[in-house]
Amino acid sequence: MRRLAAALAGFALTAAALQAQGTQADYERARSLPVAWSKLDRPFRPQWRWLDGGKRVWFVDDRGPQPQWTLVEADGSVRRAASREALGLPDVEATLAPRARWRPSGGSGHATAITFINRFERAVRVFWVAGDGDLKPYGEVPAGGERRFSTFAGHQWVLDFAADDLAGIFVAERDAGRAVVDAGSRERAMARAVDEPPPAPRAGELFVKDHDVWLRRSGEELRLTRDGSAVDPYHAPTHWSPKGGAALGFQVAPGEERLVHLVESAPKDQLQPKLHVLNYRKPGDRIDRPRPRLFDVVAGRQIPVDDAPFADAWSIDHVHWAADGKEVFVLHNQRGHQRLRLYGIDAASGAVRTIVDEQSATFVDYSQKTWLHWLRGDKELLWASERDGWNRVWRVDVATGGARPLYEGAFVLRRVERVDEAAGALWATVLGVHPGQDPYHRHLARIGFDGAVTPLTTADGSHEWEWAPDRQSFVARWSRADHPWVTEWRRADGARIAELARDDDAALRAAGFRLPERFVAKGRDGATAIHGHLILPSTFDPQRRYPVVEDIYAGPHDHHVPKRWGLGHRQRAIAELGFVVVQIDGMGTNWRHKAFHDVAWRNLEDSGFPDRVLWLREAATTRPWLDLSRVGIFGGSAGGQSALAALLHHPEHYHVAVADCGCHDNRMDKIWWNEAWMGWPIGPWYAESSNVTHAAKLRGKLLLTVGELDRNVDPASTMQVANALLAADKDFELVVVPGGGHGVGESPVLVRRRQDFFVLHLHGVEPRGK
Repeated sequence: MRRLAAALAGFALTAAALQAQGTQADYERARSLPVAWSKLDRPFRPQWRWLDGGKRVWFVDDRGPQPQWTLVEADGSVRRAASREALGLPDVEATLAPRARWRPSGGSGHATAITFINRFERAVRVFWVAGDGDLKPYGEVPAGGERRFSTFAGHQWVLDFAADDLAGIFVAERDAGRAVVDAGSRERAMARAVDEPPPAPRAGELFVKDHDVWLRRSGEELRLTRDGSAVDPYHAPTHWSPKGGAALGFQVAPGEERLVHLVESAPKDQLQPKLHVLNYRKPGDRIDRPRPRLFDVVAGRQIPVDDAPFADAWSIDHVHWAADGKEVFVLHNQRGHQRLRLYGIDAASGAVRTIVDEQSATFVDYSQKTWLHWLRGDKELLWASERDGWNRVWRVDVATGGARPLYEGAFVLRRVERVDEAAGALWATVLGVHPGQDPYHRHLARIGFDGAVTPLTTADGSHEWEWAPDRQSFVARWSRADHPWVTEWRRADGARIAELARDDDAALRAAGFRLPERFVAKGRDGATAIHGHLILPSTFDPQRRYPVVEDIYAGPHDHHVPKRWGLGHRQRAIAELGFVVVQIDGMGTNWRHKAFHDVAWRNLEDSGFPDRVLWLREAATTRPWLDLSRVGIFGGSAGGQSALAALLHHPEHYHVAVADCGCHDNRMDKIWWNEAWMGWPIGPWYAESSNVTHAAKLRGKLLLTVGELDRNVDPASTMQVANALLAADKDFELVVVPGGGHGVGESPVLVRRRQDFFVLHLHGVEPRGK
């Protein structure tokens, strides 16, 4: 009873709040309903089978009691039947198209199979492409033989006779397929793009010996450098000029080694604890110091390049030789991420010039928005930039460095999908292109080099798409958090050919599933729209009052409120216990205009809280069932940092927090993510954003959880904030999970502990009717 008394002492509960919540029946419903809903939610995701190069498409819909075959013609006419034969489709596995390139395997996890049919009179070797790009041998297919392999949709396979003598490249699809390995597949695999000439013979071989670069030619070895050492070695040059007479490499002084020691207290394979050591750099650590090194291989000499422009490099990459070999280009990201420059290095003199100088008073979002594309002839390039406040494509004159926006418009470029110079256009994923829609909705757009922007998708939802082989049409699927998937076939100009399917959520709603409620309110500036949604329990009664629990993640690398259809299992497991769960994207998160994002700069403690508080208060004006006197919050990783920060900085609004594996002090976390937003060198703003610094301000109820083997966020970050709380004589709960890794808060035991914590401290009752 002492736990109950402590919970009731925090704030007065209304009579409505004391109605039974958090009972064993509520917990059982929270456990069983999402499972039942998952069985009812069967999105339409067939494998598209294109005919006549893309002029017709057929597919199988297997969601009903019996499969249904559908054939759609180019005029939009649709024929459906209970068998392939009825539609005149051959009853054989589809033939997979051979590819020209392979990539690391990815995909849906959908099990399928691939049968290789070897038409050659010699055996071919089979390799599976692993997720890291490595080729894993899987045996052979004998001459004139067949061999079937189980695999997953999206996984890539390479066949060859010997190294660099390819026989075919194929990608597994959702339905089992046949891969014919013949002269056609070999020609495709060995072919190069029309504008990619074969490499010219090289004037020699460059290699590293005793930390220096050497040239091997005609059986002789010539030392080209003499300043390499163990503390500043050369790396073998790998970036060759088009004619093979010059090469660019790097000399890299290694940074410091930062070791994090993790103790596994209860290993499964031994009695005694086990020590794990992790190489893990943190903000402010000394990093590798790369500098470009240019070599005239024909003359057998190094061409000096001034190091000054490359000082304080976070990275030097995107190496590109001009087609005429007179200049080599590199992208220099200066540490601190406030300056990103494209340099040109003269191949004859080593002189360095600046082509693009991207600067920001806050940060250049290098990790999410760096993109450049060289146009044919290397006289111009396309460059993504936020310099005018919106991430868009700019066209750059390489000779002068002059740049102009390729197009206008207050919307955000998310990703460039394809550039077609012959067509004078590119295709891209854009956000916010349709005024009045949610600005995070993903749409496909054609953007002409003449500045014309043509959205190819229009529905009020977030889209994904798959092009037909001839790229004259595409299948688009769209949904929202409150609207199930709709699938359409559209022409390349965006005109709709036919609606292929519309998912039905009637059975879900009949089983108690409530659609999220989308809501928009003004942020701290009184003008900017803040988007989020509310998830209500299946037993929702508008005459009752419900405590609120916010699921927070405010990492500046992305936006985080779901924009596509989903069941939201994590949120429902809380809502079914008698809570309204909310998710909000406040300022400081990504993929809006630059000023929205800049709020995070040197200010991760903010977490968008001023916007979140206003959003909830505005929502409550039209939802009297929201009880803002009882508000909880939870999150993991950066969300764990934010969850605790809510109690430290906004205790008048947030009363209970569960923080899992939090990066509570950004100086303790991984270097790349934290320096991206907090900058370098380390300044006082790091301490100002630290939960350790502000631990003595704690008000409300706090549960900290962490796994002792967290390799993503140093678990010492949680222990240091716990130490500061103890030093300040603050009450809190701490659960350290033996052997637990990052995100251990989503394990069944800690999910239950999180539920218990909110039931106890927001409902004021013993969990599960104890």
